[in-house]
This record gives sequence, C-alpha cells and structure tokens, in this order.
Amino acid sequence: MRGGVVVIAVGALFTGTALAQHRDGVVRWDIQRRQPPPETYTRLRKRASTFEETITNEEARGGYFATCRLGTPGQDLTLQLDTGSSDIWVPDSAAKVCSKSGTEGCVLGAFNPDRSSTFEVVGQGDFDINYVDGSSSKGDYFTDVFEIGGASLQNMTMGLGINTDIAYGLVGVGYALNEAIVGTTQSTSSVYPNLPVNMVNEKLINTVAYSLWLNDLDSSSGNILFGGIDTQKYKGDLTRIDILPTTQGLYTSFAVAMTSLIAVSPSGQDTLTSKAFPMPVVLDSGTTLSYLPTDLALQVWKEVGALYSPEFELAVLPCDMQNSKGYFSFGFAGPNGPHINVSMDELVLDLTSGQAPVFNTGPYRGMDACEFGIQNFSSAPYLLGDTFLRSAYVVYDLVNNQVGLAATDFNSTESNIVPFPSLSAHIPSATSAPDQSQATVRPSVTTPAYAASAGFTDSANVNGSENTAAGLPSALGTAQLSVVGLSMIFAMLGSGIFLL
Repeated sequence: MRGGVVVIAVGALFTGTALAQHRDGVVRWDIQRRQPPPETYTRLRKRASTFEETITNEEARGGYFATCRLGTPGQDLTLQLDTGSSDIWVPDSAAKVCSKSGTEGCVLGAFNPDRSSTFEVVGQGDFDINYVDGSSSKGDYFTDVFEIGGASLQNMTMGLGINTDIAYGLVGVGYALNEAIVGTTQSTSSVYPNLPVNMVNEKLINTVAYSLWLNDLDSSSGNILFGGIDTQKYKGDLTRIDILPTTQGLYTSFAVAMTSLIAVSPSGQDTLTSKAFPMPVVLDSGTTLSYLPTDLALQVWKEVGALYSPEFELAVLPCDMQNSKGYFSFGFAGPNGPHINVSMDELVLDLTSGQAPVFNTGPYRGMDACEFGIQNFSSAPYLLGDTFLRSAYVVYDLVNNQVGLAATDFNSTESNIVPFPSLSAHIPSATSAPDQSQATVRPSVTTPAYAASAGFTDSANVNGSENTAAGLPSALGTAQLSVVGLSMIFAMLGSGIFLL
C-alpha cells in the first residue's frame, strides 16, 4: 500500500532525472517571531541536500513567519510556514484587504504580478480556500520564480489571493494531496509539484523531507531545514514513528499515534486517561495551540487549575503558572516509542499583546489571566500545534511516510547538518520505534464522503473548507470547542498537582 502511495503523492511528481547534490543537499530557512498590534490579535489567531531558513515566532498571529522573494525582479514577502497545508499562496497587491491602512493592511507584503516579467497564470479562478471563521482567499494559480533560504525555484506553482480578507500569505509544506486544487477539482490529476517536491525536481535537495526546530517561546527565531537534519538541535535519541494513512490508505496529513499523557510535578505524577487512546494527532505548525479530546483536556485543566472563559472561548489560568516546575509528557507509538516533555513555561501564553486581563471573581481574583496552550476538541484527529512543537525536534519524511521525534535542544548555538543521502533513504541518525503495530490499535484518519466515492482523499479543502487532516475541522474554529460549566471547573481548582 505504501509503495503505491509514494507513486501517487510523490513519485508521479518527479522529473525522472538523476538527483544531484546542491549545497550539500540541504536548504535552511530561518523563522523569526514578530509581535503584531493588539487590534489584529484576536481575529488573526483564529484562522486556521539541505536548505535552511530562519522563521520568526509571531506568537500572536498564530504561527511562524519568514521572508521569501517572488518574481522577476524579486519582491519580498513575509509568509507563514504551515505543515498543515500544502500550497504557497500570496495576497495580490490589488486585493481590497491590502488597501486598508495601518496594521489591517498587508503589512507583511503583497505580490504585484504586473511587476514580474516571469509571472504566468496557469489556473484562472482555480485557487479557492475558505476557513471556518468565515475568512477566505480566492484567485488564480500562477507560476513564477520563488526564492527561499538562498535557493531559487524557477517555475513554482502558487496561489494568488485576489479576493481575500486575509492580509498575509502562507508557505504550505504538507503532502501534495493536501493541495487546495485537489478539493476544488475533486481529482488527483490536479496535483502539482508543491515546494518540497519541486526542490527535489530542481536538484536542491535529495528527498522530500525536512526538519523543524521552533526553539522556545521566548526565542525570536528557529529554522526549517529542507533535505536534512541538524544533530545539534535535539537531545537524546531521534526516533522514527509511522504517519497514519487515511481510511483509503492515502497520506494527506502528518497524523501520528499518541498513546499516553502523564502530568509530572515535584509533588508527584498522574497518568491521564482517555477513551480516545490511542489517538491520531496531527503535528501542525500552522496551529498556535494544541487540541486534545474533551475527556483528556478536562484532566489536563484540572492538573493546572485552568478554567473555561466564555469571554475568550478557551481555557485560561493565572499567568504565574508559567513559573510552575510541572510538565506534561506526551507518549507516541506505544510504551517504547518517543516521549516529549512540555513544560509549563511553554504552555502559558499572553491573551493579548497589551495589558493582561485580570480575573475579577473567584479564587484567582486580582491575578493576571493567560491563555492555556492545551484546549479541547470534539473529534479526531486532534492537533498538536506550536505549544507542543516548540519542545520537540521534528523530522517530516514524506517519502517513507514517517516522522522523527526527539526532545529539542532549546537555544542551541551549535550545528551539525546531515543531509538525506537519497530519495528513499530513512531519516539520518534515527532508529525506528519498536513494536509499533503490536503496541497500539492503529487509529485511522477519517476519509471525507465525497473523497471516498471519488477514490481519493483531500484534506486541504473539503467543499472549500481548509482542514488540517481528512475529516478534521479547521484548527482554531471555535465551533468545535465544548463550553464547560464554570461551576464544574471551579470545583476542580486546587486539586491538581501543578502549584503556583
């Protein structure tokens, strides 16, 4: 089954020519953090060989951003990195949203096709994505020069947001079957070589794989390394675990099997339970928070004394909890699989970019209120977003359909880059988690009804709605958040093992 999937999702997109190394076969893209103005905060965070690039941690916008260059001559745009989608798309400079003044406009840049001599429309009106919060981007598919991390791709297919109310673009690096065009046309024949695949086609890297190092919440930058790993960016063992296919046997999202969760503090530890175990969770850099099933989320909230706020439509807790010595240990692929520890200083986030709100009633009266990095979700697969990913070094191998996981080495200044040697090579320096098939009852990812009848799965766009995985609602849609009675939550306060 997997061999056939590689041909569909990856193999059919290659040029068929020999793959040569370029710059030692890696591309690094740096990512950095920005802090947007308060008025943009709430609306924006509710959306949804090696080359290395720095990416900025723009916490309040709900993701990590980096500067890219498009067209001839080049135009600089700052775009969001997203492992949960698969298209590069940019706002058109003529879009109405870009005419707005101040921070509501396209302050991160917009693309002017009239200024590029290499711009060519290849799918007029075919680009169409709608998000659960009502925002959308529609326009054309086009090809042009795209530069990232020092690498230049001459004929990159991208979406141009002509009618969009989203003021910044994205760089989606997921499976090609996750492209929006697949949902629009309901045909796998529409799949095009997206960024990771095209980097192989143009001999910049040796395989469709990359590693992600977001660094800690207080750090201003991290990076994504295409085509290789950096052994100085993680601690301990790097362990390979299988990516879960859809019920149709296709690979459309980075869903893996989460099999345990333990709360640990100086006063002891609690093993948390859920009827959803073992559960499919999607590793998604485009989602700020992490979302677990309600029965598990309630136990997590109890451990830290979090309560649900109808005003903010999410769980909140005192900001002082960031100083707690407790942490949560996430286990994957059975008892012998990797465990990633996430400390409280990575899970307590500002609710606004200005003055923190204050609890005006209850046991936390007078204390500053912060957002908790673990929220509840009503259906599988669940999401592990940036509040989890900052604590993990993650390698995404789209050819072998595996993910490598290790504990991140926060603020590492050393580097030892190891490229993937070939297209089918496994993750360098990684060992496979033992007994994965025996250790868990393999969870599956739901296939949308129309995709099943058509013989394929689309997780990028189901009836025009962006999804992180097949059958999964948009990551930050509030419609999926279960409102928990405040009396129930208040009764839990003080019973957890995490102390102020």
